[in-house]
Amino acid sequence: MAIDIRLARIDDRLIHGQVATAWSKQMEIDRILVISDEAAENQIRKLLLKQAAPSGIRVNVISVARMHEVYQSNILQFEKVALLFTSPQDVEVLVRQGMELSSINIGGMSFSSDKKMLTNFISVDEKDIASFIYLSEQGIELEIRKVPADHKQNLVELLKKQNFL
Repeated sequence: MAIDIRLARIDDRLIHGQVATAWSKQMEIDRILVISDEAAENQIRKLLLKQAAPSGIRVNVISVARMHEVYQSNILQFEKVALLFTSPQDVEVLVRQGMELSSINIGGMSFSSDKKMLTNFISVDEKDIASFIYLSEQGIELEIRKVPADHKQNLVELLKKQNFL
């Protein structure tokens, strides 16, 4: 497709120190697209996310539906892009609509009362697991790493090992 997607990452913290520094530099990112319906509707959160990005990197905070439109267009054809998601469900929606991804990095998914801890920084519920299984079945690598220098860990293998599947 027309967009050079250098990183697709699920991390409910979105833009923070690790993304802003290590990932952006390692992947030579020009633009970060935060894809979150909730964040796109919250003007204060949008402003804060834009301010959290390193200088020289443009940030757009958009809805899932808008990302589908952007992906179908040539708007970002000369950009090196990082896609940041808060949930695997949003990624699944876009993949079902035709977005092609080869790999998704899972950086952080917060614990809540309805989720089980998979690692010390990733917690999942049944909906998350179902989305991850779908994405894996599409041939998309699901890898766990906080920062680029970390050793890749396969999410599906870890789900099996921890008896989540």
